[in-house]
Amino acid sequence: MKYEPVIGLEVHAQLLTASKIFCGCSTQFGREPNANTCPVCCGFPGVLPVLNKKVVEFAIKAGLATHCQITRSSILARKNYFYPDLPKGYQISQYELPVCRDGHVDFELNGATKRVRLTRIHMEEDAGKNIHDAHGDSSLVDLNRAGVPLLEIVSEPDLRTTEEAGAYLRALRATLQYLGVCDGNMEEGSFRCDANVSIRPAGTETLGTKIEIKNLNSFRAVERALKYEIQRQSKTLGDGGTLVQETRLWDEHREETRSMRSKESAHDYRYFPDPDLLPLVIPESWIDELRAELPELPAARKNRFVSAYGLQTYDAELLTSRKDVADYFDSAVKIHSNAKALSNWIVGDLFRVIKERKLDDQLYIENWPIPAQHLAELVQLIDQGKINGKIAKSVFEALLDGGKTPRQIVSEKGLEQVSDLGSIEAAVDQVLAANAKQVEQYRAGNDKVFGFLVGQIMKATQGKANPQKVNEILREKLGAAG
Repeated sequence: MKYEPVIGLEVHAQLLTASKIFCGCSTQFGREPNANTCPVCCGFPGVLPVLNKKVVEFAIKAGLATHCQITRSSILARKNYFYPDLPKGYQISQYELPVCRDGHVDFELNGATKRVRLTRIHMEEDAGKNIHDAHGDSSLVDLNRAGVPLLEIVSEPDLRTTEEAGAYLRALRATLQYLGVCDGNMEEGSFRCDANVSIRPAGTETLGTKIEIKNLNSFRAVERALKYEIQRQSKTLGDGGTLVQETRLWDEHREETRSMRSKESAHDYRYFPDPDLLPLVIPESWIDELRAELPELPAARKNRFVSAYGLQTYDAELLTSRKDVADYFDSAVKIHSNAKALSNWIVGDLFRVIKERKLDDQLYIENWPIPAQHLAELVQLIDQGKINGKIAKSVFEALLDGGKTPRQIVSEKGLEQVSDLGSIEAAVDQVLAANAKQVEQYRAGNDKVFGFLVGQIMKATQGKANPQKVNEILREKLGAAG
């Protein structure tokens, strides 16, 4: 029997606030254990939480950017469970009235647009971190993350393939990064994902047994874990077995999922409104203010790059998948308007250097190998006929050493293109005289020889001759000779 996967994702995005959601403690990553703590986030008796307004602002912006309805009156609730890294014995979250609901995220995959509906976006606090001693019988608790503000973004089960899941996550992360509300760093845990996956006979609508997968800390892990779990579930049912609703853990080293615990349901958490926090009332005027502050988001920017600059959709997607790259391109186009040429240089040569130097591992490139104004000047020199494409490649490589502009490099190395017709004609005559055999072959119908002769002329001019002029003069002389 052929089975169809049904996938929904729950994303936890850490917000880029300076302080935690209910206290003034720092959210700085990498501090010594328990350095960013106070009686509030440690859950001491008698202390009261105070909601961070910036968290609400970021939540509203995320909701607006993903086409959600903003809940004008919402509440914060206590989610009760007992783990050592949860000092209060409950997590402050949202349940019945999330701040955002009924949105969607669109993404491109294989030339088609796919829409994933969002059930909700709600605010909550993060838990701490358990640190287990592999050689002993003890565990330690670091509460630096306790109280760090999160958005939980829950999708409907609209995804059908592992590739769709990866593309959706990349689109969502890009949106949050463009908004400036989350850095999207999966290695540091500021963009985390739990996957819910089930399978059903192809062509049916009834949902199968839902399995939750945790410990997914990269796009690769999400895609591989889903692939493994789909295969495992299909084999289990194919062998006549049954599936149980449970939470499974992704083991990256063994590349398999393993059972962690039975899956909790909402009633297990005994949600109830937090009595220490008043209902959250969001004025319509504030929503309008935040909507006006929204930046140009990835999809809109991609469409602008296609419509305004005439770029191919694929190239526009590459340029807008990261905000830093899109900003770089926009900066270059403002200096020199040949958008297609700039796009080609960025997508080709510049991306190659970025990959070689592992700059793409950074969330945001600040120190570009070549400043945007220098790349724009390089393309401008080509368009002005000052240098040709071959020379431009050598100038590009020289720019990687830094310190000099393209014009300085061209001037100091004497690389300016030769466009003087007399000089080019002299070089053509020299090459034709030295290659009489090839001239006769061309006249006999061997067109491939033309490229050889062009190469010899470029060699004779040290690559500086204007290729267009070379082709024109060479064809004229070969025609005359014939």
